[in-house]
Amino acid sequence: MNNPMDTQKNYQEYVNQKSPNSPMLKNCFNSFWVGGLICAIGQFIMEICKYNGLDKTISSTIVSISLIFLSAFLTSLNIFNKIGKFAGAGSLVPITGFANSIVSPAMEYKSEGYVMGVGAKMFTVAGPVLVYGISTSVIVGLLYLLFNVQAITLV
Repeated sequence: MNNPMDTQKNYQEYVNQKSPNSPMLKNCFNSFWVGGLICAIGQFIMEICKYNGLDKTISSTIVSISLIFLSAFLTSLNIFNKIGKFAGAGSLVPITGFANSIVSPAMEYKSEGYVMGVGAKMFTVAGPVLVYGISTSVIVGLLYLLFNVQAITLV
C-alpha cells in the first residue's frame, strides 16, 4: 500500500512541474504602470477642467464621470478585460474596477433579457458593495449627528 505522504509529495512535485512560474516582477511592473497611467489620465482631465476655470469639486465630479464612462465603454468593447488580463490589479483602480464589475455581468447576461438578465445580474458584484457602503455612511452620519449635537449643547 502506498504511503499517503508519498502520494501527496508526488502530486505536489507533479503540480510544480506542470504549473508555469508566474513572472512576479513583470506582473508587478505592469500593474504599477497601468494603474499609474489610469490615475494620470484622471489627473490630466482634472487639470484640463481646472484650466478652464472649474472649481475642484466640479472638476472631481467630471473626472469621476469620465473614468466611469471610459471603463464602462471599454468593458462593452471587451478592451478593458484585455487590459485587466495584462495589468492585473493595476487596472482595478477603485472607480474603473467598480464600473467594470457592474458592466461585465450586464454584458454577459444581456441575452436573458433586460429585466431578468441585465437588471438582475448587474448588481451581483456591486450590490453588496452598495449595501454596505450606504449602510456604513448612514451609521457614520448618525454618529456624527449624535456627537456633533452633544458637542454643540455642551458649549
